[in-house]
Amino acid sequence: MPLKKDNSGRRWVEMEFLVPGTPEQVWQAIATGPGMSAWFTSVTVDEREGGAITFDFGDANCGQDVSTGKVTVWNPPERFAYEEYNWSGDAPPVGTEVTVTGRSGDSCVVRMVHSLFTERDDWDDELESFETGWPGFFEVLRVYLRHFAGRPSAAVHAMSGAPGGDAEIWAKLTSGLNLAGANVGDRCQSPSGAPRLAGTVERIHQTAIMREIMLRLDEPHEGVAVIGSCDMGGEARGMASIFFYGPQASDTAAAEQKKWTDWMRGVLEGDTVAP
Repeated sequence: MPLKKDNSGRRWVEMEFLVPGTPEQVWQAIATGPGMSAWFTSVTVDEREGGAITFDFGDANCGQDVSTGKVTVWNPPERFAYEEYNWSGDAPPVGTEVTVTGRSGDSCVVRMVHSLFTERDDWDDELESFETGWPGFFEVLRVYLRHFAGRPSAAVHAMSGAPGGDAEIWAKLTSGLNLAGANVGDRCQSPSGAPRLAGTVERIHQTAIMREIMLRLDEPHEGVAVIGSCDMGGEARGMASIFFYGPQASDTAAAEQKKWTDWMRGVLEGDTVAP
């Protein structure tokens, strides 16, 4: 849906999506630090009204490295809301409200609304980017809830810029990982010289400014990998977000992080690195 405005000065975007799981499972995944870290980015939440919330984007960042805020509503397992204060330069605080509604058959509808109050349109494009940016993460969330809900998790995030456009970066990444031409349902595995990646393609998504492929992994550990490229304000970047689940998730992520950082820099920036 497009950005909406009203006479009070409120501007907002909203979206709804269906996910598997009970309301309690979905709440754990979308309103707690360990839950959100399992499919989005590193998040900490003081689980109470007035508690602090922090999003640490690190190398996968699209702007601020760290965004901080405050929990404004804490009503498990139905409604969760927070404000972020430094999400984009000198922009006014953006408020996020998430509601969970149970459906029959162990599924839930999640509604997410991002809003801010201002008469200026300076941040409309960035507010709209929430709507375009979330769907890929929601697909990871669905896989997490369907197959890994509640299990320990750890993630690898790597990003690198490169000359050329995002289509050129996409070609380099997919060729380097043996993913070029893959279709949903295909089993793929990376070649020698690249970080180990083997699994089944769950999703492929491409637009004029973003391309990504998602795999459900069985090697080097159970998890989900999202490999992609995008245009960020005229600068093309490649990225990898890999979520591991289970008792060995932290050890696996620790072992894989440098491999992915070095490999992406080598492929996209031309640095010579060891696999």
